[in-house]
Amino acid sequence: MNPFSYSRADTVHDAITALMSDPQAKLLAGGTNLVDLMKYDVVHPSAIVDISRLPLNQIEELPDGGLRIGALVSNSAVAYDPRVRRDYPLLTSAILAGASPQLRNVATTGGNLLQRTRCYYFYDPASPCNKREPGTGCPAIGGINRIHAVLGASDKCIAVHPSDMCVALAALAAVVEVEGPQGRRDIPFSEFHRLPGDHPEKDNTLSQREIVIAIRLEGGHLVNRGSYLKLRDRLSYAFALVSVAVAMQLIDDRIIELRVALGGVAHKPWRDILVEAEFAGAPADEATFGSIAERLLAGAQGRGGNDFKIPLARKAVVRALRQAATRRPADGPDRMPQ
Repeated sequence: MNPFSYSRADTVHDAITALMSDPQAKLLAGGTNLVDLMKYDVVHPSAIVDISRLPLNQIEELPDGGLRIGALVSNSAVAYDPRVRRDYPLLTSAILAGASPQLRNVATTGGNLLQRTRCYYFYDPASPCNKREPGTGCPAIGGINRIHAVLGASDKCIAVHPSDMCVALAALAAVVEVEGPQGRRDIPFSEFHRLPGDHPEKDNTLSQREIVIAIRLEGGHLVNRGSYLKLRDRLSYAFALVSVAVAMQLIDDRIIELRVALGGVAHKPWRDILVEAEFAGAPADEATFGSIAERLLAGAQGRGGNDFKIPLARKAVVRALRQAATRRPADGPDRMPQ
């Protein structure tokens, strides 16, 4: 681990100023990802700015019935908040499917959005990696790629975003509040994370000097009919091979509005709003669910080791849609059959 300076920010302005003065500085909140990256010699910050004591750890009710979740609210606090459990059970399910209780007690809402990929090559400084060092190559293409992307990948990177919480937030159409030198701005969740393209080192659309302040969840009907399904290798702490978050509104067993987000399959939580719109007014039945799955995975491309993800994702989408439509979400985590 390289030497670094340490400072504690007393205000959001202090944190932004610290980032402006040192492009190599990193923010520390829960530290559940950053500390690992430093220990594994993946990142080398020259300065650590501790923001853990900023006043961003509250969950507030909004006039429209939604919630504003501060960036420093722990994952456990979000999952067990009675308002989240009542109005956004999809989010509770997704958070409790991720990590371990010990990590959820420390990990923060903002940090969850910003966590890095768990690609084997990214975490191995001895291997080339375009995400870690642009221009060096992507050995996962043609290498060990069982956990890698089948949607939205590029010839520069096929890594996936690892978060469970973010998949649910994508389906809930959350809004990310950020603050930087130019003031505050809102980023629709669908625009917060990036696909790799030619710059896989960029995970999101934040500037170097911006900080996540909060997440906003809208009030309304969609949140009352949803489901989160996670498929993984083992029931204990493991990242998703495929996950699906569904939020929908049904009237007379027909789909009025639909949002489907997939995890474990792309560089960002994957949504296709054009496909979702195609099925407005369609009957909420097995034939429709199968068609939705086929359309969502139409452009999927395997790389050998991860070919199995494509049929797995189709089946997962159908199952998650069925669970949401019947209000019978999964009782617990799922794992891949051996």
